[in-house]
Order: sequence, then structure tokens, then C-alpha cells
Amino acid sequence: MDDNQKSLILKSSSQYPLPQGVKLSYGTAGFRADASILGSTVFRVGILAALRSLKTQSLTGLMITASHNKVTDNGVKIADPSGGMLTQEWEPFADAIANSPTPQHFVQLIDEFVKKENIRFDGVRSAKILLGRDTRPSGESLLEAAKQGVYSIVGATAIDMGILTTPQLHWMVRARNKDMKATELDYFEQLSSSFRFLVDLTPNQIKMSKTDDKLIVDGANGVGGEKLEVLKKMLNSMDIEIRNSGKEGGVLNEGVGADYVQKEKVVPQGFHLKDVGIRCASLDGDADRLVYFYVQSNNASKIDLVDGDKILSLFALFIKEQLSILKMEGDDHVDENYEARLGVVQTAYANGASTDYLRQLGLEVVFTPTGVKYLHEKAAEYDIGIYFEANGHGTILFSESFLTWLNARNNELSSKSKGSEQQKAVLRLLAVSNLINQAVGDALSGLLLVEAILQYKGWSIHNWSELYHDLPSRQLKVKVVDRTAVVTANAETVVVRPPLIQEAINVEVAKCPQGRSFIRPSGTEDVIRVYAEASIQEAADSLANSVAKLADQFLGFGNSG
Repeated sequence: MDDNQKSLILKSSSQYPLPQGVKLSYGTAGFRADASILGSTVFRVGILAALRSLKTQSLTGLMITASHNKVTDNGVKIADPSGGMLTQEWEPFADAIANSPTPQHFVQLIDEFVKKENIRFDGVRSAKILLGRDTRPSGESLLEAAKQGVYSIVGATAIDMGILTTPQLHWMVRARNKDMKATELDYFEQLSSSFRFLVDLTPNQIKMSKTDDKLIVDGANGVGGEKLEVLKKMLNSMDIEIRNSGKEGGVLNEGVGADYVQKEKVVPQGFHLKDVGIRCASLDGDADRLVYFYVQSNNASKIDLVDGDKILSLFALFIKEQLSILKMEGDDHVDENYEARLGVVQTAYANGASTDYLRQLGLEVVFTPTGVKYLHEKAAEYDIGIYFEANGHGTILFSESFLTWLNARNNELSSKSKGSEQQKAVLRLLAVSNLINQAVGDALSGLLLVEAILQYKGWSIHNWSELYHDLPSRQLKVKVVDRTAVVTANAETVVVRPPLIQEAINVEVAKCPQGRSFIRPSGTEDVIRVYAEASIQEAADSLANSVAKLADQFLGFGNSG
């Protein structure tokens, strides 16, 4: 960097001093904290987004959101040129600049990093960054801080896309870098047209009953409800009622939203006994998570939850069926031996019953450590990779080579057997690839895909819920002196260090029918997270407590005696 560039960053950053005593780390979700202390962090991430754009010679994105956190929080994260999350290699640099104590130190860090990464400031290609924010009141001033960060890099351009869901911004970045049209209207049109196309391929004999037509969506009083209103107008065939849209005066994520519904297993605010039996869904605050539920007939506050594991199972079942139809053909065709590899990716938190169900379908199921970035990376290794966390965050990835094959197959079938079951299966898979957001988990595109598949199967939410029955589970956390003392392997399911604790956990697990338990260190605080499941709730609770005691004895303060 030349002296002019350094002095520009120095001057700008002095307007955004780091608050005292603040230490932030860039996790899967970027930086998150109380909005009042985030100005300097967002400013610095603006610079980071511009540097990432210069390094990759591509457009990047910056989103201001704290997803399912409370309304007084906010956060910031970067969308890489692929539309995915910031590459893990840059996370330590993000941590370093966010916590740099003075403007001088901050400029020095950037200068060293620019040299190390060989980032060129030659003006041949300027940095371009798309900016978005959710509906939080603090978003506007933080967006201004992000712009100031971007503009402190010579020649960098910030393009404010307004209020968006997080997945919309990621979708736009991915689309722009593929030289596709990428306005918000383009997003809505791609989702709505793909949905209609998929629904039109529903077999004629399948019709859902009138009671199953209706869908009620909890918008978490956030941006998702507002955007679903727009989509609803473009899908006039769908009977959607949107509650907690943010217009009724409710508070973002307070007693509403996917995170609340999934963790508490109770109805969100605004849902009642009169909703019994109706299909319901919850988005989270920035609409990247989705869960379904229905109100129990005997208790207006209790729900039967249809979580991310069941969404994954529905998607996997549908795609497997389409691939099976493709294999049934007997005629000569392009690349007869093309065997699409379908992979399902989960974490250790996935309910064991879902894993058993998927394996019984004959699917390849693999595990990664907790975190969307690990799931996404693994799913990308397949022709079709599906990943979901139980919390409702996930998507489907299609390889470019498989999409090329599908398009060639469609062209060939059009000339030989137009309208055949095989061609319909090809068209369904192509429609799914356009409907699902392949950049990141997206509650709106996921919701439309669920609705299209339920119509295709002629299923109610009860049919879907009955695919398998979750094993009862319990999660606990144990305060420890140093969480880094725990080292895990096999996608966090086995403890390697400290020695002997895994053997002790195995002894406890062996006492429980269908028992399973693991511990893993938290990514953000000095606690160890304990997960246990078993055939009955009492056994899961007992197993979790036993393993928590072990964690305390080996790693904690010895409070459990």
C-alpha cells in the first residue's frame, strides 16, 4: 500500500475507535455483539470486504444482521465471491483487525496482510461490494460505518442493496459473479417461476385435501415476513397467511422465530388452538433458518416440531425418487453410465433416528464438525449434496458437471420421448437446482421447495412428520477452566484429549438402550456442550447428567462431587 492509501485508512479509522474491553471473534456467523459497540468492527469489516474483492478480482458482499439474536444485538459478515461464507483462511485476519487497539496498529496489520496475500492496488480492477442489512433499528448507522470502511480503500465501490434477508444478499453475490442478473426482483422471479414449474410437474392424480392447502408462517417479526409478502403476491395460487411480519408491533425474535420454536418446542406468539392441524412454519430473524410445526390438539401451546433433520429427509427422499426414475429407462442415451453421487451431510447433533432413516433409504450419510461452513464444504464434493442442521439451516448443492449432464439429457429426451416420466424427473431436478439457494441456507426458497414436494407427494404435515420418530435427547453445558483442553475427532463425536474421558463416556452410553452421547468445546465461551439421546426421555436426561458430571470431574471445577 502506498502512503496515500495508508493515510486514508488512518484518517477514516480514527472516526471509529475500538471501545475499551471489547474482544470479538469471527465465527460461522461473523461478528455479533450489542449494536452499540459494533461501529468500529463494521467499519473494519468494510475494509476487509474490499480487500477480499481486490484479492479475488470479484464482487463480494457484506451483510449487517444478527440473525436470531435479540433486537438490541447486531452483527456483520462477509459473503465470498461464491456466495458462500468468508473463506476460513481469512478468519484469523478478521479477528486480528477487529480487535486491533489503535488506528496505527490497524493500518500496520493491513499493510502486512496485503503484502502477504499479494493484493494489488494498481487500479486495473477496483473492488465492488454489495451491502445489505436486516430490519434492526441499528442497521442504518452500522451500514454507514461499513460504507466508510469500503470507501477508505481507493477505488472501492459500495452498492447498497437496501433491506434484505441474509440469503438474498448471498444469492446476489453468487449470481453477479456468474454474470447473471441479480436484483431483488430477479431473486423473487427465479424462486416463483421455479416453484410454479415444479408444481406443474406434480402427477395429475395427486391432490391435497383443502385443509392441507393452507400454510401459516411465523415471520419472527423480521425481514423474512416482509419478503414473503412480496413472494406471496407472485404466487397467487398459494394460500399463505403471514403472522409476526413485523408490522403488528411485535419485537424481533422475542417469543417468535425458528430458533425459539426449535429450542423451546412451543408455539410462537400469535398462534392458538384454532390453528390445530394446520401446517405452520417459522423463519428466523434474517430468514436463513426454517422449521415447520403443527399445534397439538390437546394443548394450544405445545407443538409437534418438524425440524431441519426432517426437512433434509423430505428433500433427500424426493431427490432419490427422481434419480430412481431416471435409472428406469431402457433406451440409449447420453453417457449411459453416469451415476449421480447423492450425499447427505449431517453433524453429530442430528437426531439418530434421522440418520437411521436416511441410511435405510440406502443413502450415503457423512458427518462433519458443527458449523455450516464444514457442512457446505463437504456437500460440494457430491453431484448432489444435501445438508441441514436440526436448527433449520441448510440447502442442496448441485455440481456444475451434473447440471450439464441433466441439461444434455433433457435435450435428448425432448427429441426422443417428450413428456416421458424420465424427462419429467430431469425437469424436476433442474427446477430444484433453480429454486433452492445454492449459496447458503435460505428459509424462503426452502419453504417453497417443501411446499412443492408435499404437493407432489400429496402429503399433509402429519404424513411428513411420521417419516420417523425422533429419539428423545437432552443438551447441557458445563463450565470449565479451559475449553481448549478438549480435543475431538470423528466429526466431534470422540474425545481424543484428555485421556480416559471417552472410555468413561462409553461406559455410561452402554447402560442406555439406543444411547448416544458426545461432548464438544463451545466455540465462543469456556463451556463444554453435552449431547445425549436414548430410547426414552428419562434415559436421555440421565445420560446427559452422567456425562456432564464426567466433564466436570475431568475438566471443570469439580462441583459435581
